[in-house]
Amino acid sequence: MNFSAIDTLDGMDVEGGPGARLRLVRERGEAFRREFATTGTPGSIVTRDLVTLPYPTRFGLFRASRAIAPFLSITNRMLVIRWTEGDRERVLLFEPSDHEYGRYTPYFEDLSERTPDVVERRMVKVHGTVPGHLDQLGIAPEDVDYLMFDHLHTQDLRRWIGTTPYFPNAKVIVQRDELAALTDLHPLQRPWYQPSTYRDLPPDAFLPIDGSVVLGPGVAVVKTPGHVFGNQSLVVNTSTGIWVSSENVIAAEALTPEHSKLPGLAAWSRRWQHEVVLNANTIESTADQYNSTVLEKTLADRSQSDPRFLQFFPSSELTGAWTNPGTKPTFSHGQIVH
Repeated sequence: MNFSAIDTLDGMDVEGGPGARLRLVRERGEAFRREFATTGTPGSIVTRDLVTLPYPTRFGLFRASRAIAPFLSITNRMLVIRWTEGDRERVLLFEPSDHEYGRYTPYFEDLSERTPDVVERRMVKVHGTVPGHLDQLGIAPEDVDYLMFDHLHTQDLRRWIGTTPYFPNAKVIVQRDELAALTDLHPLQRPWYQPSTYRDLPPDAFLPIDGSVVLGPGVAVVKTPGHVFGNQSLVVNTSTGIWVSSENVIAAEALTPEHSKLPGLAAWSRRWQHEVVLNANTIESTADQYNSTVLEKTLADRSQSDPRFLQFFPSSELTGAWTNPGTKPTFSHGQIVH
């Protein structure tokens, strides 16, 4: 695969610690933003909902929320991105989660065992499956070139790329750092991964990368370590400008908390002079995650529907629910249309 490395975002490990890296992130982010806008745009982007599920408020909104609800709801969505390369179309699926197998992630399996069935049925809503959505879009499994996740928490890929792969020609774009971590998990990581499911996957189904690359016109992968060591973000240039997607935060307003009406966010941001509110279920490297989120904030354009917020599309987006008082988002995207 002849992807173009993004030299502008290389060499972020500078002397002086995380504060020095934060300044560099802003400078390099602005430079790459100008470069990236010249790469063109993909042919199309569509969004499809997969599942809405509960998630601890103290994880999703870190220390900022003053909501009384111990859980909030997030909706996991898949992006289908198509572009032309030479004389053929490329298809990338971003966040094609197999939520049926994802429920066996240790954290969620434990949560399910402790939750009464009647409560779980109210809090978990399945919207569709990856095969079902692709069938509706007229995309054959063999036409999918790439699968990509911002990180591999909860993911079980056996159905997609295992012994009898649903996607026979697809490669999983993943940071080499995360593949390495899966072979020797730290205790802080274990509740969120399913390492045993990777043992029998063919190595050539993965496409390991080191750092940030441009995949095609207006489509890039940017390394954003912190939430996990091998975290990565999708960056796309569209008819409304540049969008960024990852799970570093769970709501667009978490990048501009001064405009949030969620209880506690604006006050917490002012008090501690934090410009972002992290998604912090794993704190592998909090300062790096903060810096990576600022990079995402630097890259994303303002929303055309409400310029107080950015075109940041959480891969699992905060979703209001009557069961979770105090967690209804001030603003949400719901989809990317291009």
